[in-house]
Amino acid sequence: MANTAQAKKRARQAEKNRVRNAGQRSNLRTFIKKVTAAIEAGDNDKAKEAYATAVPIIDSAVSKGILHKNTAARNKSRLNTRVRAMA
Repeated sequence: MANTAQAKKRARQAEKNRVRNAGQRSNLRTFIKKVTAAIEAGDNDKAKEAYATAVPIIDSAVSKGILHKNTAARNKSRLNTRVRAMA
């Protein structure tokens, strides 16, 4: 357990950041799942629309430090490949 005032404050900050990051990570995964669900359902228009809404969410996760930029690029590339393969 933290003993100094500085360590106690850092523990409080870490907990706040953990909760916020968990929410943002959950939101990110939700949007990725929406794209995947539309692809598996075979709905091309819905898949394109879901992909278009997921890309800014993925990019914002990178800027907030939730995802590494290469991970985001890989996710976007794989989703885009699957969406374009439907056409």
